[in-house]
Amino acid sequence: MPVITFANTKGGAGKTTAALILATELARAGNRVTVLDADPQRWISTWHELSGRVPNIDVISEITMASIQGHIIENRGNTDYFIIDLAGARNSLLATAIGLSDHVLIPIQGCSMDAKGGAQVLELLAQLEKQVGVRIDHSVVLTRVSSLVTTRALQVVKVLLASRNVRVLETPIVERAAFRDVFDCGGTLQTMDPARVSNLDKARENARVFAEEVRRLVPLHVTRAFRRAA
Repeated sequence: MPVITFANTKGGAGKTTAALILATELARAGNRVTVLDADPQRWISTWHELSGRVPNIDVISEITMASIQGHIIENRGNTDYFIIDLAGARNSLLATAIGLSDHVLIPIQGCSMDAKGGAQVLELLAQLEKQVGVRIDHSVVLTRVSSLVTTRALQVVKVLLASRNVRVLETPIVERAAFRDVFDCGGTLQTMDPARVSNLDKARENARVFAEEVRRLVPLHVTRAFRRAA
């Protein structure tokens, strides 16, 4: 029951969208997914309430620094993957969630502000490794990428990440209407009407390939030893 945390200290980086895409794709593949919605905006909780029952997905909201580990321990028997969606802020809950994670995904758009927010998460990961000797595996996922052009700002972000030897997922999340509309419509990409959502087939394929790449990085058997003993 790996724990995957989505983190960027800047809001609007595509963090919640990426978390929901991964959760629904893992669930569609038959995995039991528990989302810990630690974002005060409660976007995923609202989506879940709007959707009704979505097979293989549970959502827990009102997550605090004091409760987050307890939620993981209490639900590990009925969960294959935990996904944590954090607020776009640097706070104590961010540090706690990262410490509980098997993999941290850092969504970054092609802009310098997002890169700075992502860099703060990378700095926190480096401090954790240096101060307590715990290394948390992590990757950057590029979000809201244009399907037509690669912007100069995005190239700058890629160069910056490469200079820091940061792993960047091969699959970016492309800007698609379906990824926005699913929060308003509820359900999943698979239940949306292709007659009403443009390029839905391309959004579905993007989501599938993204989730497959994450599953290869974070297979089901990867779990932090201290959590197994808890």
